Amino acid sequence: MKLIILAAPGAGKGTQAELLSKHFNIPTISTGAILRKNISEGTELGEIAGKYINDGKLIPDDVMIKVVEERLLESDCKNGFILDGFPRTIAQAEALENSHIKIDAVLTIEVPDEKIIERLGGRLECKNCGSTYHKLYRAPKTEGVCDNCGGKLETRADDKPETVKERLATYHEQTEPLKKFYADRNMLRVAHGREEIADTTAEVIKALQQC
Repeated sequence: MKLIILAAPGAGKGTQAELLSKHFNIPTISTGAILRKNISEGTELGEIAGKYINDGKLIPDDVMIKVVEERLLESDCKNGFILDGFPRTIAQAEALENSHIKIDAVLTIEVPDEKIIERLGGRLECKNCGSTYHKLYRAPKTEGVCDNCGGKLETRADDKPETVKERLATYHEQTEPLKKFYADRNMLRVAHGREEIADTTAEVIKALQQC
């Protein structure tokens, strides 16, 4: 399974990608996690990406394409992968389409904006491994501690209300058109985000059975 997940920020695509990764036994390639790792390590890419992320804007296409292509060449992707956070623009999708990378399906998880704003206020992320949690919907076993690696959980800077609204506006303007792009290619599969993670996962699996 070579899958792309599309969804507005906070719609739960990171959580579903993690669950699908275990279901299909393939890696999740989170461009956001890769970029944040570079930011925390102070790399040249991290410095470039940090300004865009903190302003709620998209990373330039040429930077993102380089990041993704390099990652997909690694051995763990040979049997499939899940792309979370790429492509985010038509230009990126066209570049991906013109590359050697084959995609089987594109999943979109639909959640209303008002629900997303409510959700993001409680989102947490592991500073060490990038695993995601939520204070209400997916709380860690120990408050403030990652279940997977024991790392510290923090609220992301880009989850502040004013930044969330800007990120949603950016998504609707630049990323949402991808749904038509992939629907026209008969690759789009639609699932609706529910209050319970398991219910969303059931919707996702049902949608992917069409592949």
